Amino acid sequence: MNKQYDVVIIGSGPNGLSAGIYLVQKGLKVLIIEASATVGGGTRTAELTLPGFHHDVCSAVHPMGVLSPYFQQLDLEQYGLEWVYPNVSVAHPLDKEDAVILSKSVVQTASNLGEDAEAYTRLIQPLASRIDWLLEDSLKPLGIPKHPFFLANFGLKAGLPSTIFNKLFFKENRAKALFAGCAGHSVLPLENWFTSALGLVFLACGHAVDWPVAKGGSQSITDALLNCFQVEGGEIVFSKHVKSIKKLPPSKAYLFDTDPLQVATIAETELPNRYVKRLRKYNYGMGTFKIDYALSEAIPWRDKRCLEASTVHLGGCHEEIAESERAAWHDKHSDSPFVILAQQSQFDKTRSPKGQHTCWAYCHVPLGSERDMSLEIENQIERFAPGFRDVILAKSSMTAHSFSKYNLNYVGGAVTGGAADITQLFTRPVARLNPYSTPNPKIFMCSASTPPGGGVHGMCGYWAAKSVFKKL
Repeated sequence: MNKQYDVVIIGSGPNGLSAGIYLVQKGLKVLIIEASATVGGGTRTAELTLPGFHHDVCSAVHPMGVLSPYFQQLDLEQYGLEWVYPNVSVAHPLDKEDAVILSKSVVQTASNLGEDAEAYTRLIQPLASRIDWLLEDSLKPLGIPKHPFFLANFGLKAGLPSTIFNKLFFKENRAKALFAGCAGHSVLPLENWFTSALGLVFLACGHAVDWPVAKGGSQSITDALLNCFQVEGGEIVFSKHVKSIKKLPPSKAYLFDTDPLQVATIAETELPNRYVKRLRKYNYGMGTFKIDYALSEAIPWRDKRCLEASTVHLGGCHEEIAESERAAWHDKHSDSPFVILAQQSQFDKTRSPKGQHTCWAYCHVPLGSERDMSLEIENQIERFAPGFRDVILAKSSMTAHSFSKYNLNYVGGAVTGGAADITQLFTRPVARLNPYSTPNPKIFMCSASTPPGGGVHGMCGYWAAKSVFKKL
């Protein structure tokens, strides 16, 4: 590996691959180095339970993927990616009443919400109607927006803690629960500022598209990205764990699709000590406990409409969800955790043997937790789907500690690139005018620890690549 490159990228998650594609399309000579035997990072699929049951190792449902401004430019379908759409995006079952359903129609969704129907429509319809504007300006680093008045109107609400948002805009439990479930994807206590942002974005996305899964598994997304990268002339090396930047081939620039700690370790000799210390103080937030199931049949939801959704939010009312997320943030385990569940095989028949199903579910836990939360997760599923345990054929679980062993980027089991709270939302991983650069003009970052943060959308890689290209 003594060849000269324009850019060497360390890591082949969606952001590393997206950066690589952008740079090779600009005519640069690019090499990606991946520690594992396959691309993907958290966007991988494997037979974790029984033969024939294909489970997503980490990321599962992809509204931000199908709507990603950069992925849409790439036309990944021509490289083998096929999106599979459910009938509705989200089901949020409740105790002793019908589930709340997030469907593509704003009017139909609002009809679930009783007294809050008008307020919901007034809040969400403008965002859903301009989803391209919303994602174009929100999935980028801090800067001058293309649609300033639209974004300012969004920001006034998005900056609120979701607990306050619910008190201000909704009266009844149903709308509050639906919003809290979507805001819970922020992996922050719902009392934190800006937790309303993801709630609003996810709801708007659900009215733009029914939250899809990738046919065959999430691995199909990174396989398509890899195909695109190689067709454009990029090179990749597998099963090579980079421990020191001095062991890398000569290059004009090095781009890290890794967490800040790995940058601090691998490039320590090439970066100022003060900057390295700042990287090592990065806040990773909460960890994740995940469990995959092979099922003999579909989940026996009490409200059968839940089978129409790719994603099911299990946490009951807003207050219960908020308590669960608050506990994990403060290093406690909830006995009634907020559970995010995906049932990909309901819509993608390639995921499991005929008539049988997969189930993917996780909850947030303290960073680095080694506690098995299977019982708590299954209790939450049974609460809304009595008899669930009777259809389990096999299961496979990963604690937060296991996640950190599986992927070094998942420090302590933080799978979204670190806490996106007010201290790190716009300044991740450290406060710099160019968040993708470092004090060394040859070293850059493009992981989910840079803006706009976690999710399979490739936008961190895209913006970092633009920064690298401009520098070169």
